[in-house]
Order: sequence, then C-alpha cells, then structure tokens
Amino acid sequence: MSDSRELAAAASSRDPAVGLRSVRALRDLADRLEDLQVGNARGLGWSWQDIAVCLGVSRQAVHKKYGRRGFGTGDKDGG
Repeated sequence: MSDSRELAAAASSRDPAVGLRSVRALRDLADRLEDLQVGNARGLGWSWQDIAVCLGVSRQAVHKKYGRRGFGTGDKDGG
C-alpha cells in the first residue's frame, strides 16, 4: 500500500486488519512529511515557536523531537 488515495480509502475499510494497516502506513507517511516540513521551515529560518504554532504543539515538544536532528542551531528563540 503506497498510494495515498488507496491508503485513505483502506483506512475506512470494514476489515480491521486492512484499516489498521492503512492507519499505520498513513501515520508513517505523516511522520515523514512532518520531518520534511520541519527541515524546510528551519532551513528558511523559522523558529521552533513558529513551527510549534503550525503543528498545534508546544515549542518545547517540537524542539525535543527535532532539536538534536540537525534541523538548525542558534535560532532566534534559544533552541
């Protein structure tokens, strides 16, 4: 299952095995996309606070998850 449309359709399957596998695949996809976009944002000079607001989480949560992954250092909000 790799096509996002197929995954979205399968997530609502009446077969729990199909639905749960697709939910996991969608979660993995969302994680990869988040990593990509956090990297993009940091590369453009966004602060951890700016990113946190868009993701609906705290600055601390974003920094804890991504701060050690090399997504920029010396940012304007002390991260």
